[in-house]
Amino acid sequence: MPVLAGLLKMRSIGQAFALGLLVLLAACTTAPSSPGRAAPGRVPLAAPTPAPASPEAGGTPTDAAPLSMGSASDLPRPALLAGEPAREFERGAASWYGPGFHGRLTASGERYNMNAFTAAHRTLPFGTMVRVHSLVNGRDVDLRITDRGPFSRNRIIDVSRAAAAELGMLGLGFKEVVLLVPESTAAPVAAPPRPVRKSQRSARRVPVPKVR
Repeated sequence: MPVLAGLLKMRSIGQAFALGLLVLLAACTTAPSSPGRAAPGRVPLAAPTPAPASPEAGGTPTDAAPLSMGSASDLPRPALLAGEPAREFERGAASWYGPGFHGRLTASGERYNMNAFTAAHRTLPFGTMVRVHSLVNGRDVDLRITDRGPFSRNRIIDVSRAAAAELGMLGLGFKEVVLLVPESTAAPVAAPPRPVRKSQRSARRVPVPKVR
């Protein structure tokens, strides 16, 4: 009987030792991470956001349309003329005069210089700045009135040779233009009508009968 009791005691000790060993192994084992969860101690990294392209890098933003710069001829000229807003004054044909009048005295007392930007007009005061805009090619030039003319009724202004070259009318001789003047320029004063000449014939005398 003592031998059987000893065997039973040793068996219970072995079972207790095996159970303790299993508990120790279970504590040291790490449970596997479930799908969809990050492992302990690790922070998930977000996907990098692409930076917008900068002008220095040569990129163009996708939500902005590229700007198209027009040529110099498409850009509008300043609206000011001699420091004032410009207004339309007259429309008609322009002509030019050059070598035959170069160096001669003009109506204002100045010497005509065909290489200067001047013009002749019938009514505008001397020294007035006028912008001549071509209706043929869209060119324009600012001129100073120094002379009187033109003397042809179907033309409104005579420009210098330099102005004609700027307007592209050297080959044409004349072209249709619009004249613009500063807003403060007075309207031209119409010339007074010529007085009606009275007949130089003397009235006939009616003979008076003599009384005797």
